[in-house]
Amino acid sequence: MASTACFVIVSKNDIPIYEAEVGSALKKEDLAHQHQFILHAALDVAQDLAWSTNAMFLRSVDRFSDFVVSVYVTAGHILRIFLNPLYLPGSRITSSYFDTKVRTLARKYL
Repeated sequence: MASTACFVIVSKNDIPIYEAEVGSALKKEDLAHQHQFILHAALDVAQDLAWSTNAMFLRSVDRFSDFVVSVYVTAGHILRIFLNPLYLPGSRITSSYFDTKVRTLARKYL
């Protein structure tokens, strides 16, 4: 069965700074727009839950059709990349090493 997952890192200003679609399903232009729609629809729910619990993995916060939105919030609500003095907060993560690691882990665990 073909499946796809969309992994997104969102800044504190609700701006996606990293996106990766992984999986064995064919990639379609419409699907990318649908992922963005689902992400933005779930951000408010995720934000409310993130500040109301001490849990880092919020599990399923939203559903849309066959898609499930799961959220993992970092400790202190920041990414480790923010500790890099050369990183401009809010800018996109463009590291090819980071992208390769994300895709490798996705293939291993999804």
